[in-house]
Amino acid sequence: MTLVIGSRGSQLARWQADHIASRLLAIGVETRIEIIRTSGDRLQNVSLVQAGGKGLFTKEIEEALQQRAIDLAVHSLKDLPTEHPPGLVLAAIPEREDPRDALVGCPLDELPHAARVGTSSNRRRAQMLLLRPDLIVEPVRGNVDTRLRKLHSGEFNAILLAAAGLRRLNLEKEIAHLFTPEEICPAPGQGALAVQTREGDRAFEICRKLDHEPTSAAVRCERALLTALGGGCQLPIGAYAEIDGETLTLLAGVFSPDGGRHLKVSVAGLQTLPEELGYEAAERLLADGAGTLLGSAAS
Repeated sequence: MTLVIGSRGSQLARWQADHIASRLLAIGVETRIEIIRTSGDRLQNVSLVQAGGKGLFTKEIEEALQQRAIDLAVHSLKDLPTEHPPGLVLAAIPEREDPRDALVGCPLDELPHAARVGTSSNRRRAQMLLLRPDLIVEPVRGNVDTRLRKLHSGEFNAILLAAAGLRRLNLEKEIAHLFTPEEICPAPGQGALAVQTREGDRAFEICRKLDHEPTSAAVRCERALLTALGGGCQLPIGAYAEIDGETLTLLAGVFSPDGGRHLKVSVAGLQTLPEELGYEAAERLLADGAGTLLGSAAS
């Protein structure tokens, strides 16, 4: 049996698909990769918020999965909306890579006053301005290589990227500063991969073997918070959950786009009840006024 994996065509997406293919081969399952161009790949000259944000990097791949043109899809989990299209499910979340955000080009404390920093993420922009209100934070689109070229050509003093992507592409040498989750709270699911299949399909049963329970519990907690806040991938919401023994701790934050206002909470509970912990954190944030902040970010 050969399973067809659907993937975007970027270098990082291909690495992710190849990684899942190698994991499946290790348990005796042959695969081939089908490259699918998404709306997010086509719309390079507008911000993700202007383009619609939610599902831009997954829509066409999920449609191919529904139409049985592919057997499974590999996504960056942070790009995957919390609601699946009819008939599709999350079959596995393999062990997560480094979830932190990275500054590339210059260490934070060496950035000059009014330095230009590039990021496509409202979440990163807001938190960067919290740390350094003097900076000029501007949009930058494109894959990792494109963004690095813009940095090295002098368009920016530094750019913000996910550490996971840089590590997966063997570009760790580009990292000038790694932010702790307390400095810049990661996106829900950042650093994790999502293996999506049709519900009840043979591919679902096979891919379930790739699931890493501690990672799954942590990101389910983070995504439950995102669901409860009604947030999409481009709203300035951060969430980072980690497990210590039987305890799951969630750090979460909501930010105004200009970095002028923010709310943060830290909650802890049983790792066996990750969604409940995510909902609890969301309730606390909403009680403190998170709805107003999110409303200003969406408008």
